[in-house]
Amino acid sequence: MAHLLDQGVREGLLAAAAFVGGLWLNALKMTVIPLVVALLVVGIAKSREAAAAGRIASRSVFWIVILCTSSAVFGALMVLLLTSVFPLPRGTAESLQAALGAIEQPDTAALPSILDFFKGIVPSNVIAAASNGDVLPLVVFAVLFALALAKVSAEGRQSVVALFEAVADALLVIIRWVLWVAPIGVFALAFTVGAAAGGEAFAGLGHYILTISAIGVLITLAAYPIAILIGRVRPGLFTRAMIGPQAVAISTRSSLASLPAMLTAARAIGVREQVADVTLPIAVALLRGTGPAMNCAVAFYVAHWLGFEPSLAQMIAATAVAAVMSYGAVSLPGEITFISSIAPIAMALGVPVAPLALFVAVEMIPDIFRTVGNVSLDVAVTTVVDRSTAENDPES
Repeated sequence: MAHLLDQGVREGLLAAAAFVGGLWLNALKMTVIPLVVALLVVGIAKSREAAAAGRIASRSVFWIVILCTSSAVFGALMVLLLTSVFPLPRGTAESLQAALGAIEQPDTAALPSILDFFKGIVPSNVIAAASNGDVLPLVVFAVLFALALAKVSAEGRQSVVALFEAVADALLVIIRWVLWVAPIGVFALAFTVGAAAGGEAFAGLGHYILTISAIGVLITLAAYPIAILIGRVRPGLFTRAMIGPQAVAISTRSSLASLPAMLTAARAIGVREQVADVTLPIAVALLRGTGPAMNCAVAFYVAHWLGFEPSLAQMIAATAVAAVMSYGAVSLPGEITFISSIAPIAMALGVPVAPLALFVAVEMIPDIFRTVGNVSLDVAVTTVVDRSTAENDPES
């Protein structure tokens, strides 16, 4: 009798935890679609304004687009390589798949062909795309809308951008409210997963932290050949100059807070003042060098957790969304923007968003590598812009 009673209590607790965790997860997911549109419109509109401001600014935006796109492709390829060479142990993967399956299932709809995929990139009904969670068509519409704003009057453009900026700010406030009760939501989800997977859940989180952090380290290291080979900075000089900004990045986990140290580093390297004063603020606002790679890697890692094999079309869509979404990212600690940045990628890949809520609890560790990489790439791209504009400047 006591055994039956204990079993009944356990099932009741699990049901309550699943309900609370699902409710909290829905509260996070409800902001994703409108936030995607708002951030993209604001980010791209402002980047166009920056590019139009002058040769240094336009060259900065050009290199930022290249780095963000390359970062997304690198992250997708690297996480596929790492999870194939160092896969999650079979027993751990199976336990986590069973546990996560009780919360949210991946989309089991028939996978589109390559032709259907490219046909569906342009939405016939953008409202339906938003309702169905078709992220890539929605991203395409938002990008075209933001680019079209450049053709309207300055007054009209500013009012529309201000509206979307206010919408994005309001949605971020909602996310902060939801994350304020994150201990309850994460505990409920963790309790549900832990009850089903046991110690395997901790092993899975450890494997996740190592994999995603490794990609952050590799992206950070990429800043050095960029500055040395393209920016033509001496290796020792760049390494010494980056100690200060990287130390600030580790302690604050904010690129914005690291800006004064980055300006000091750029001047120590020998970057012209007019380039540093223009490029670094633009880079802080627009360049999340590690974001596309690590965000894409997280979504692909969820697929690895669940044993889900996305189609080539889904991988292309997820990588494209990871690159474009980075243009509208905001410079805040990762826990705040984690879900809003990665959920669209996961949706494009066709995997559930539920595991992201668990990863929020351990995001502080990968976020350190994110910020260090972002700061390093900000300074590296500044040296590249300085070099490329100096070559075309007769007064240099």
